[in-house]
Amino acid sequence: MTSLRTLGTSDLEVFPLCLGGNVFGWTADEETSFAVLDAYAAAGGNFLDTADSYTAWIEGNKGGESETIIGKWVKARGNRDSVVIATKVSQHPDYPGLSAANIKAAADASLRRLDTDHIDLYYTHFDQLDVPVEEIIGALDELVKAGKVRHIAASNISPERLRASLDFSDREGLARYVALQPHYNLVSRDTYEGPLQELAAKEGLSAVPYFSLAAGFLTGKYRPGTTVDSARAGRAQQYADSERGRKVLQVLDEIAATHDAPLATVALAWLAAQPTITAPIASARTTDQLPALLGVADLKLSEQELTTLTEASA
Repeated sequence: MTSLRTLGTSDLEVFPLCLGGNVFGWTADEETSFAVLDAYAAAGGNFLDTADSYTAWIEGNKGGESETIIGKWVKARGNRDSVVIATKVSQHPDYPGLSAANIKAAADASLRRLDTDHIDLYYTHFDQLDVPVEEIIGALDELVKAGKVRHIAASNISPERLRASLDFSDREGLARYVALQPHYNLVSRDTYEGPLQELAAKEGLSAVPYFSLAAGFLTGKYRPGTTVDSARAGRAQQYADSERGRKVLQVLDEIAATHDAPLATVALAWLAAQPTITAPIASARTTDQLPALLGVADLKLSEQELTTLTEASA
């Protein structure tokens, strides 16, 4: 049985792989999504990531489709108390931004779609610089006090705004961010490594990175000169055509062969071993894609292997 990890300074205990819900209602229909969720839960997984805006980018969708599918699955399985549900605010077409009024209205809409009375982890999806951190934290704190949200977190935030938010929470005794969701993986290290990661470490925040597999590139199926039929192929192919991407793939191939493990497992294991990382986020369109992701719970890379990957991706 894989041991769970504590998320930051919270009382949330989470599986070391967070299952991304961005594909639910997009490249995975409801039936397939249920199958993926069942398989993840059967393996001990308990940490689900979604957002109120998933999947508003699909023609005919309004946003919230992913939350609705997760809500239906939890209701059907009767397992609300054994899953940690994380969702986000600021990007839903009907609830844009981080004004206090919008945060509260969006949270209520998410609760309805998730068919639950509380959100375990509520992220600000993209920071909104023209809204004072005092207004954002104040609104989030009200949700916590009302019992609608257990813990709060931030995604896509600068070190300066994070510092100001934490300082305000401490000064006023209000709810405090316990986690961050940065864009971070073997071929995209610049946005998180440095001041943001250092601040997270100093303040006891957990990082739950998104794009952990670089839009699928780190699974190894995107190679220079190959064509892959996927909704995310454009982004992944950019990495495949770069020198950094080719170097990383070469080292991943070698280490994966040593461990007889999929490339995705090795890439996630590197990420999971980095300071402050509690659980990388990865999504699966089908149950067949899940084992390579779940493998991160058991694969421990040597110091030499971690160093070789870090150097290849520099």
